[in-house]
Amino acid sequence: MTSIRRWLLGWLIFGMAAASGMAGYGIFHTAREEASELFDYELRTVALSLPSNLSGAGDGEHRPPDLGDLADDRIVIEIWDRAGTMIYHSMQAPVFMRLPAGFNTVERGEYHWRTFGVAQPARYIQVAQPVSVREDLALRLALHTLWPLAVLVPVTIVLVLLVVARGLAPIGGLSRAVSTRSIDSLEPLHLDGAVPVEMKPLVDALNDLLQRLHTASQAQRTFIADAAHELRSPLAALKLQLQAASRDGSLKGEGQTLERLEGRVNRIIHLVQQLLTLAREDAQPVTSRAPVSLRRIGEQAVGDCSLLAEAKEIDLGLECEGARSATDPYTVLAEPHGMSVLLANLINNAIRHTPRGGRVDVILKRAGERVGLDVLDSGTGIPEAELERVFDRFYRGEEAQGEGSGLGLAIVSRIAGRHQLGLSLRNNQGRPGLCVAVSGLPAHEGEIATSARR
Repeated sequence: MTSIRRWLLGWLIFGMAAASGMAGYGIFHTAREEASELFDYELRTVALSLPSNLSGAGDGEHRPPDLGDLADDRIVIEIWDRAGTMIYHSMQAPVFMRLPAGFNTVERGEYHWRTFGVAQPARYIQVAQPVSVREDLALRLALHTLWPLAVLVPVTIVLVLLVVARGLAPIGGLSRAVSTRSIDSLEPLHLDGAVPVEMKPLVDALNDLLQRLHTASQAQRTFIADAAHELRSPLAALKLQLQAASRDGSLKGEGQTLERLEGRVNRIIHLVQQLLTLAREDAQPVTSRAPVSLRRIGEQAVGDCSLLAEAKEIDLGLECEGARSATDPYTVLAEPHGMSVLLANLINNAIRHTPRGGRVDVILKRAGERVGLDVLDSGTGIPEAELERVFDRFYRGEEAQGEGSGLGLAIVSRIAGRHQLGLSLRNNQGRPGLCVAVSGLPAHEGEIATSARR
């Protein structure tokens, strides 16, 4: 996969290193050439600045001229008189033959020498210097000119890294803004700070796509809600007409036929109600949480489902574990309507899949600052292979008992996901039935503070 960051950094650093190398090569050779010219100038200056009374035999018994740093082993001085006799020669230095005036390069033994000769009225002066000494000094001077470049290169690399990171930061911000969004959030993207001109077409295209997805999703939800709403009224009327016709004798048929017909109508009515509930839950992507008593919601849900439980002779009850007091309300931060729908669907689903004479228990639990609930039944349970699929819409297992539309647990999963709750199913150990556990509801802070003072 191609990385814009690596591509930019690679080419910028490579280009800068190549340019720095070529610049360093040019600076180095220019400095060496200028240093060579400087040493030639040094030789000429030495030759022209020698005192006129400098003389002596070449036996080293004379006093050398005071030339500072120049008159050391780097410089060889030779002087001839008008008759061509050598009248001065540097101590411990090789003797050169008299060379033509000006600059010359000669070989003496294993070394090369750079010489400069100048003719004066009463004498001829020749100054020589080893080429190796000149090259060493020139190399040292050239290297001294490169240290600013050696400092500049790493500083520039660090600057390139910072600039590239800062320049690509808006892309990272856009990526985080998209990745942290929930599946239901289709609002336009709003990045912090000004959007770069290069990214504006991408942001506009994403916002246009989100707007089209929002329109399509809203149209789908509206269709489901309208269809469910329009179907609910005529189905309820049909059920009433069937009941009225059965009572007054105008509807003729066997008892089992009428019972099956009424059961089919009830199932269709339940399906429409579930579709309407699911459409309403899908139309609420943003959860507005408020302090709500989970115990009160549980009591209300148990009361609403009590008639259905009595019809099947099912023992339905509410239990509280870990209660802080006898009247502990189990206050949590949640969306009241959503929690009511969640608990009602769990209880309704448990009753429908529990055989006559069974048991359904709703248990409220505390775990530190979190509150959860379990719904246990004594039904047949769910095969382990189907536990992961029962949350799919319209899915009913092969061994499912009772009436149902396959939407109850899908609605529960939708509400739990919107509240960011943990939802799990497991078969009861050692006895028949299923346990649906909901966990992660945050306890209300005011309730926590009151408990801490107690």
